[in-house]
Amino acid sequence: MSSSSDNQKEFDLFITDLNGNLRGKRMPATALGKVKEEGVKLPRSVIGFDFWGDDVLENGLVFETGDSDGVCKPVHAEPMPVSWAQAPRNQILAMMFNPDGTPFRADPRQALCGIVERFKEMGLTPVVATELEFYLMDAKSEEIQRPRPPIMDEGHGRRLSATDCYSIEEMDNMEGFFAEVRQVCAEQGVPADTIISELGPGQFEINMNHVADPALAADHAILFKRLIKGVARKHGHSATFMAKPYGNKSGNGFHVHFSLINEEGKNVFDNGGDEGSDILMHAVAGLMNTMADSMLAFAPHLNSYRRFMAGAHAPTFASWGYENRTVAIRIPESPCVARRIEHRVAGADANPYLVLAAILAGALYGIENKLMPPKAIEGDAYTEGNQDLILPNKWDEATEIFSESSFLNEYLGEEFVRVFTAAKRQEQQKLHERISDIEYEAYLGYL
Repeated sequence: MSSSSDNQKEFDLFITDLNGNLRGKRMPATALGKVKEEGVKLPRSVIGFDFWGDDVLENGLVFETGDSDGVCKPVHAEPMPVSWAQAPRNQILAMMFNPDGTPFRADPRQALCGIVERFKEMGLTPVVATELEFYLMDAKSEEIQRPRPPIMDEGHGRRLSATDCYSIEEMDNMEGFFAEVRQVCAEQGVPADTIISELGPGQFEINMNHVADPALAADHAILFKRLIKGVARKHGHSATFMAKPYGNKSGNGFHVHFSLINEEGKNVFDNGGDEGSDILMHAVAGLMNTMADSMLAFAPHLNSYRRFMAGAHAPTFASWGYENRTVAIRIPESPCVARRIEHRVAGADANPYLVLAAILAGALYGIENKLMPPKAIEGDAYTEGNQDLILPNKWDEATEIFSESSFLNEYLGEEFVRVFTAAKRQEQQKLHERISDIEYEAYLGYL
């Protein structure tokens, strides 16, 4: 990551809470040396806030601990520029430790690091790349609280209102926006690769290059989501990673590609053939066996579950196959040395640290227990999927399965599971207390 100039007056130091929201402090540049040496104190309960930033009183981090502090320490050496801001400043990404210096495992980045350490003990390193989809919208979308396609930068005042998948012209019409996105990604060390126009009006996907550090890959995704929103506002647009902003259009997915290399740098998923190694099969089986348990990490919000319906390009069964985009776990066609898994379940609204932690933990579970998957699906997984492997499609159901999962409690930790579950239950209660517009339209005056 490139270091920034020394003339910035302020910097943001932030951690990522369990919802993927950024929490931290804006500080004067003069505090940078002390922050690097000592970190910054924040209440540990910040990690477990609900989506709106309220304390969750049933997670054991507030009254039971006296709302005690953790210590947030930078995860990279130098601050990075926030070049899209009106008053340019820097930013530093951090993660939380307990006061005694031990990792605070409810911190989502620490949860991921814990899984990576378990792979390292086996002499393995996950190599990860992410693909994130998002919608560009009209700048007034957030004000009116309804998505509206953007007016094109180069489109003579026209709206980007049609679906035009893989369109080069669509990207040409947003040339100024994407040029600055490329520039800011380079400034922040975010390894953006290809840009694709997707299946919705104003929907795009940007793929990241593989890195042999899952925590760094998740850092890149967090930084990318922030910069997309910032650059969009600078160009008079808005952007959203909401899972399903349009009810009748494609949702925003978050696909993860990964392989495993050993200490000699060899990809252990490669056996010299198209089918892949036994370790690959163990990982696939582990992912299938733990997918329902982990659904809350992949689909953490009420809106998340609108992606999961037949024919909507999001998997509804724990399934796998070779070069098949209807399955949850795809083995892409590639040279043998690049044999990898593509995990296709998560939405772009999910926390990247938790998505990678749950995926890698599932693969580790399969490898450690030498599980084997059922036969690969060759046709349409929506019709051929095993009904016994159907994924939870309701938020509260996924929360209960998550909270009771022995797999997650063992691999990601009881504290993490307790804190995240409590946040989700509080959010569900808040939304259950809100009466929707459709209820008033349907019932008020008729009943």
